Parts: sequence; structure tokens; C-alpha cells
Amino acid sequence: MAFLLSGCFPTATLTPYAPATPTATGTATPTVIWFPPTETPTSMPTVIPSLTPELRPGVGSVLFSDNFELPTDWTLIETETSSISVADNELTAALSREKGYLYSIREGALFTNFYAEITANPNLCSGFDEYGLLVRYQSPGNFYRYSLSCNGQVRLDRVVGGIASSPQPWLVTTSVPTAAPSTSRLGVWVVGKEMRFFVNDQFQFSISDPSLPSGALGVFIRAGADSAVTVNFSDLVVYRIEP
Repeated sequence: MAFLLSGCFPTATLTPYAPATPTATGTATPTVIWFPPTETPTSMPTVIPSLTPELRPGVGSVLFSDNFELPTDWTLIETETSSISVADNELTAALSREKGYLYSIREGALFTNFYAEITANPNLCSGFDEYGLLVRYQSPGNFYRYSLSCNGQVRLDRVVGGIASSPQPWLVTTSVPTAAPSTSRLGVWVVGKEMRFFVNDQFQFSISDPSLPSGALGVFIRAGADSAVTVNFSDLVVYRIEP
């Protein structure tokens, strides 16, 4: 279906989409640098302002939701060292391979302008292990990746044409739990080239980037070292952006 919005916001769309099945990757392919290095962040917590309505203008009614009932809605994988499964209204991603990287894409829809939220529950997670949300995913070489680390940091990576960069390098925040098990509600507001990122209703940062105007949503985990990582994802809700 498609939604035409008037006023100052561009068109928002929800149309069929069938991304390629991802694979678990422990090392980068010759054409994709999956995780670009970033500068070491300051050890002092960043002061995060309280959420105000102006930071998420136009958020309206529910456009799309997924309570993780159907395994066929997500790309799944199972190997000796990694798995993605859907059961009991959760998607569970698990890794037991050093520097492993695992992701899953929500099939059947792509989005242009929206506000999305998803709950993440790290169960096994420490240090620079990562988990988070893939935004405007178009292919394995074109997407944005919103990362939370298990030592209390956030960042945004952009992969375009197989080349990775970090529009927002690691940023220390008091909004991300540093212990597991824990719970965080991730949010991303996207209109045109502007993207704003939230954790537990607290604004983290924003970027302006026109590289990828639309795409699917997905989730991911990454092992920062050789320890096991397990994260459950649940309650995905996407809202319309209205004038």
C-alpha cells in the first residue's frame, strides 16, 4: 500500500520487498568492510536531553507492526556457531564465534519516512559486543546500522556500495544498559535525508544523509571478541509521519 502525505513531509511508502537471505559472517568480504574503525570515545558520559515532541515531529498512527509470530517473515539461519530463530513472539539471534556478525531482515515491506521502535533484550553481552537495528536496508552492501554496545555506547554506520563509514562514531551514553540481561527500546525517526536516533525515549544523535532514501528494516548482533552473544528482539512498531 502507499500513503501520500501533504505539507512539508515527503511521501511515505510501504511496499512489497524481498531481500536476499543474509549469512553469518565472521570476516569481511573483499568488497564490504562491515565495521569501520572509529575513534575511541571519551570516558565521560554524554549528557542526553530529555525527549521532547519536537524531536519526533509528525509521528502519527501505526503504519506497520510485527509481534514475531511468523518465522517466515524474517530471514533465518542455523549453523554450528550461529542461529536466528523466531518463537514465542521474539526473534532470537545467537553467536558463539569470535568477531561473528549476524543479521536478519524483515521481509515483505520497505519504508521511506517513518518512526520505528523495537525492543532489544541482550542476554549474553559484554564489552564491545553490539546489537541493534538495520535501517533502509536495500542489499548486503547498502544500509544504515544503528548500534548499541554492551559497554554503554551508540553509533551509526553507513554502508553504501559496499563501502562502510561511520556518520556518528561511538558515543558514550547513560541511556544504554551496561549489564545483561537488560532491556532497551530502540527508536529511529526518518524523514527524507534526516535521521534521529533514540534509546529508551532518550534522544541520542541525528544525521543528515541522502544516500539511501528507502529500504527495509532488520536487526543484527556482533561479537566484539570471542565471547558468546545472545539478544532477543520483540515488538516492532512502525508509525506514519503525518503533516
